[in-house]
Amino acid sequence: QVQLVESGGGLVQPGGSLRLSCAASGDITSSSTMDWYRQAPGKQRELVARITSGGTTNYAGSVKGRFTISRDNAKNTVYLQMNSLKPEDTAVYYCNTPIRTMRSLWGQGTQVTVSS
Repeated sequence: QVQLVESGGGLVQPGGSLRLSCAASGDITSSSTMDWYRQAPGKQRELVARITSGGTTNYAGSVKGRFTISRDNAKNTVYLQMNSLKPEDTAVYYCNTPIRTMRSLWGQGTQVTVSS
């Protein structure tokens, strides 16, 4: 059974940085595409960043140039480096695979709050 555990969230001032981690266990291999999503209060969950097995990355327009997704296959971990954070980045952040997203399977997420 696949488990994804997100960590690294917290309270940060505007302009600050955070690095989120997603530790995967179970049937997650280096061949899995991995996504980071976020959900702000009262809003739908949105795809923020994606990394394929080959290392190709894609970003939502709102975070392009500020966020970087990466993976360490040896550690079965995916990261989201977030720089120049804005109050509108405040949300619960989740990592997931496309298959788990289709099945509405999610982890607990990690809260990111950007506020002065």
